Amino acid sequence: MKWGFSLFKDSDMASFNAVVKETDLCIWASNDLREKALEAVLKYRGQLERYIRRYPLFRTALEPVCIQDDAPSIVKAMSSAAKKVSVGPMASIAGAIAEYVGKDLLAFSQEVVVENGGDIFLKLDREKTIGIYYGQSSLNRKVSLEIRPEETPMGICTSSGILGHSFSFGSADAVVALADSATLADAAATAIGNQVKEVSDVKRGIEFSKRIDGLKGVVIIKDDKMEVYGKVCVLV
Repeated sequence: MKWGFSLFKDSDMASFNAVVKETDLCIWASNDLREKALEAVLKYRGQLERYIRRYPLFRTALEPVCIQDDAPSIVKAMSSAAKKVSVGPMASIAGAIAEYVGKDLLAFSQEVVVENGGDIFLKLDREKTIGIYYGQSSLNRKVSLEIRPEETPMGICTSSGILGHSFSFGSADAVVALADSATLADAAATAIGNQVKEVSDVKRGIEFSKRIDGLKGVVIIKDDKMEVYGKVCVLV
């Protein structure tokens, strides 16, 4: 079963995919920017791949690592996010790719949404509702986030301990993190999810969230329990 977000369908926004190796982006924009998106994916994947060839620990570390002064900006952003939440830098790769590709596309479209396997970068000029779907909880497909344009650009990223390809030490049905940076939101969702193994751990995950600098809000769902912290408009 898939997990992540149920995104809107707008007749006045073009939707398309940009696929390069493991990266499979679903993108919405004012027009079909497929070629621009592919260029951006290749650029940022290339920067990461070249850096990892030089410093392979960046790919395998499960905790923050030191990086070189001449590292590309996407590597620096991933490293910074990892340090804030004490995870390995690759915990933020999906959010980072979505964010950096999305920011490039903003030069060609006022509204952009880039979804990368449950991790989203978005810049809107209209209010949108995004549904969350995951797992077997009774709350599945009943929870949505209302996103206001003045809150964007922002990142909305999901980690699950039971579904998807993300590596997690926890077993939360879903942890949804919101931040100005999708790179940070991705790393934070992973780190918060690591805290939640039982229903009784949900409050501990919320307390952990409160200590993350730059996090705007979080939604944690485990079985039939949901807790919300921060500036999040949740519709149930």
